[in-house]
Amino acid sequence: MNAQKIGLFGVGLMGHGIAINLAQKGHDLMVFEHPGNQPIADLLQAGARATPNVATLAQHADLLILCVTGSPQVEDIMLGDAGALRHLRPGTLVLDCSTSIPASTEGIAAQVMAAGCRFIDAPMTRLPKDAAAGRLNLLVGGDASDFDRAWPVLRCFAENITHVGPVGAGHRMKLLHNYVSLGSAALIAEAAACARIGGIDPQVLVDVLAKGGGGGAALERMRPHLVNADPTGLQFTLANALKDLSYYNTMAEQAQADRHIAQAVAATLQLATEQGNPQAYVPELVERLLARSAAKP
Repeated sequence: MNAQKIGLFGVGLMGHGIAINLAQKGHDLMVFEHPGNQPIADLLQAGARATPNVATLAQHADLLILCVTGSPQVEDIMLGDAGALRHLRPGTLVLDCSTSIPASTEGIAAQVMAAGCRFIDAPMTRLPKDAAAGRLNLLVGGDASDFDRAWPVLRCFAENITHVGPVGAGHRMKLLHNYVSLGSAALIAEAAACARIGGIDPQVLVDVLAKGGGGGAALERMRPHLVNADPTGLQFTLANALKDLSYYNTMAEQAQADRHIAQAVAATLQLATEQGNPQAYVPELVERLLARSAAKP
């Protein structure tokens, strides 16, 4: 594989896994120094460099990867007064691995391409442990030629890579995926809270669901918490879940699609984040729901 000059914004739980795989596979990696980063000593030891300067990072990159929280952060990084867009070299390919609102993605992509650069959205599914292992799933939106160009880099940190359509399609598919997966987790949490109130043993609940129509990835990620009070089976915060469901509802509203169930899931997550620590993991929604039930007259 030919080494490429790569810049990366966002060394969080997912971005760190992406970064370590890129560095270990010999790419010339520069990451953005930010208080929200995970520790980067291992990245520096693997040969990566770090800078607190947006312009330096943008000018370094043949490929610029964004792995930040969502649309406001992507817009700020790319389009702000000191944004990366004005510093990109012609022909630079921007890969947005964040979870974003498709309409925002399409607007940013148009400005990037008007500046003589290229853009694809490549949001991720799976968990931080999969990012560290180089086994993410990627949902890519963009021109076929840009997809082909990005392929060798994407293969460094992803196991399954799906080209789902033009720019914006990756983020549409990611929001659809997260609505289904997080919506399923919320449904299971609500059922588990009801089961606990009704005296059903959690192990019995999980076993029955797993053998029937309630089985699947969402249940398996919730299982450790339902049975052993271990929420790390789904290391996704309530705050991020609420953000993604809010994005889904925005997308559905803009498409004039029905969203009654999605609104209910978002409302449940909103109440859960207001009850306590928004950085709690999604499986801990069970206890938030039990607390709400206990508080009712």
